[in-house]
Amino acid sequence: MELPVVLRPGEDGFLVAECPLIPGCISQGRTREEALQNIREAIDLCLENRDAEGWSLPTEYEIVTLSLGG
Repeated sequence: MELPVVLRPGEDGFLVAECPLIPGCISQGRTREEALQNIREAIDLCLENRDAEGWSLPTEYEIVTLSLGG
């Protein structure tokens, strides 16, 4: 299974990783590799908890880049 993950700099110097398909599924790491490993673990935990609640991932989605401003 492949899921989109957004990486962005955090305020504390860490790299923040978030899976936009799973609300609230977010992690961080000091490096890109650490952030990706941590978000993998967070995704596993989020999916495990949500499966117990009967929630499932969307099967169809589209990732787009939106330009704002001028």
